[in-house]
Amino acid sequence: QVHLVESGGGLVQAGGSLRLSCVASGLPFSMYIMGWFRQAPGKEREFLAAITWTSNNTYYTDSVKGRFTISRDNAKNTVYLQMNSLKPEDTAVYYCAGARSYYGAVRNAYDYWGQGTQVTVSS
Repeated sequence: QVHLVESGGGLVQAGGSLRLSCVASGLPFSMYIMGWFRQAPGKEREFLAAITWTSNNTYYTDSVKGRFTISRDNAKNTVYLQMNSLKPEDTAVYYCAGARSYYGAVRNAYDYWGQGTQVTVSS
């Protein structure tokens, strides 16, 4: 059974930083493209970033480019999202997701999802 478990969320002041982690089990992690998404109250889940199997390529949505960094450690079955210069509008539940053969921003193309971790940015 596949599990993706996010951690690292919390309350931070605007301008601060957080690093989210997502540990995967039950799947060949190094063979999965990994992504991060977020969902704010009343809004659709939006794509943030994706990373290919061996970290050769990363892809970001414009709103987080230059502030967020996705990385992975295949030896630890873990994908990370380093978030800097956080803004109140970054407040959301953050999800990691895995895709066997898709690299991109389409939510429904991802095969597995975590339960999410809450990030709250105060002004």
